Amino acid sequence: MTTSETPLVRVLDATGRFAPSDAAEQYLPLIEAIGDAELEQFYRDMVVIRAIDTQATNLQRQGQLALWPPSRGQEAAQVGSARAARAQDTIFPSYREHAVTRIRGVDPVDIIKLMRGVSHGGWDPTDPKNGNTRLYTLVLGSQVLHATGYAMGLNFDGRSGTGDPGVDQAVIVYYGDGASSQGDVHESMVFAASYQAPTVFFLQNNHWAISVPVSTQSRVPLVERSAGYGIPSVRVDGNDVLASYAVSRVALDEARSGKGPRAIEAVTYRLGAHTTSDDPTKYRGSDEEQSWAERDPIIRMRAFLENRGAAGQFFADVEAEAADAAEDLRSRSVELGPPPADRIFDHVYSEPHPLIAEQKAWRAQYEASFEGGN
Repeated sequence: MTTSETPLVRVLDATGRFAPSDAAEQYLPLIEAIGDAELEQFYRDMVVIRAIDTQATNLQRQGQLALWPPSRGQEAAQVGSARAARAQDTIFPSYREHAVTRIRGVDPVDIIKLMRGVSHGGWDPTDPKNGNTRLYTLVLGSQVLHATGYAMGLNFDGRSGTGDPGVDQAVIVYYGDGASSQGDVHESMVFAASYQAPTVFFLQNNHWAISVPVSTQSRVPLVERSAGYGIPSVRVDGNDVLASYAVSRVALDEARSGKGPRAIEAVTYRLGAHTTSDDPTKYRGSDEEQSWAERDPIIRMRAFLENRGAAGQFFADVEAEAADAAEDLRSRSVELGPPPADRIFDHVYSEPHPLIAEQKAWRAQYEASFEGGN
């Protein structure tokens, strides 16, 4: 793969030192306006979701879940972008956006339900408490089509580009480097560009599509794929939560204001396995993993906050909150029982449907015909 000529937006270096790259200069006013409380919230978000993620991985190993896709190492990309979105924006995740969904209001146990096999979707995306967050999508890249179609609808309905930033809406869709090779993603970019849909394509380049490296997936840097469709594209250090926040905020503001789609390549690394059914030692070396572990986004942000004078008690409180969140996830997860058998008929359609009602009644009658009704 050729080296990208697109500059990398970075604010914090690997040691947590404030050292903006040349490409970050235009974002500095936005970053400098972030208050201490927000900076500490970024750190809190990352630490808590990592504890939850680790607990969920343990639950799978102990037979409580069928599968779990770890997000370890990608927290900064997710937290920064999610905190950049406005309440009216709509989120289309793939299946690893645990930090994003939690920030938007989704209960992590609802993700557990999906991975445990006791729910078809996990949560109701139309419930306001879930922050306009659509369901996880296990079919690679299909959520990008959904997001683009939704964003086109925002344009058709006059809900973007009106000039009122408090009302205008945008869409942000998450996908990985592997999904970027799916036809769905490229078709989405064609339509988003043609219709100038308010879509932000957020690519988390974690370097491995299961066992296939980026160098095999693409002969050009991934950021150039979206640029090839005429979509303004930015390459950001995905392990720098400040850079992720700033780049995402600008991209969403531009999309929301009627300037059309935007694309972000967040260069990060999947420190864990692709899913709990994967063994990364089969295809990548420990030297590579160690190199990226030294660029851990949480360690980087902690060093930055310490240099700013954050109190030791703050970090202790965050660790305690993370431990409590992980334990809460465990206790509620192991208590999950099987869903009612007729749950399969719910939410097939958004409104009651006579065919579904007929099938539900037939099933009840069929089971009642057995001795004891079982």
